[in-house]
Amino acid sequence: SYFLYRLKQCQLRQIIFPLGDYTKTEVRVLAKKFRLPVAEKKESQEICFLPGTDYRNFLKARLSAGVSAGKIIDTAGVVLGAHKGIAFYTIGQREGLGVALGFPAYVSNIDSRRNQITLGRKEDLMKKECSVKNTHFVGSPKEKKFVFKVKIRYNHQEARAQAILQGQKTKVRFNTAQFAITPGQSAVFYLGNRVVGGGIIDEVF
Repeated sequence: SYFLYRLKQCQLRQIIFPLGDYTKTEVRVLAKKFRLPVAEKKESQEICFLPGTDYRNFLKARLSAGVSAGKIIDTAGVVLGAHKGIAFYTIGQREGLGVALGFPAYVSNIDSRRNQITLGRKEDLMKKECSVKNTHFVGSPKEKKFVFKVKIRYNHQEARAQAILQGQKTKVRFNTAQFAITPGQSAVFYLGNRVVGGGIIDEVF
């Protein structure tokens, strides 16, 4: 449901989800029964439509300007090492940083203008507010202020928050701080188990 928030009612009316009531195990049983060639295919945790398991090679081949190394710094601006290109990192990333600090370190900021990455502690990534652009609601909102449960990535446990409409953007204020709210990800609004809208995270405060 996280991926459906942009659709309009005229589109949703035409959608059929034939697997909606089946578990993953039941689907595999049916695939074997009908001798589908993907019945035994391993599950993918990566981008399923790319060949192989490493998206980095895909990016390297298609980024016309190339991918250049840059500085890894801490929250005080001290240089800790070098990264392989900011396209290969995401907010909240902990693995593959190539830097040992004596404590668990996470990517807390990516500065594309300076081509540098900032590492911090987990608490540095705990934030309560963000703005959301390109907000779309499945129905027409009747108020300027709502209380929703908000999901900030597809595998995130949705959390209670207040959403305030501000022109073309929506300000989201969580009741409790959330880990690694990331610009570019979708923030999706739920009432119970119903998707009511969402948008693209623009800024984090």
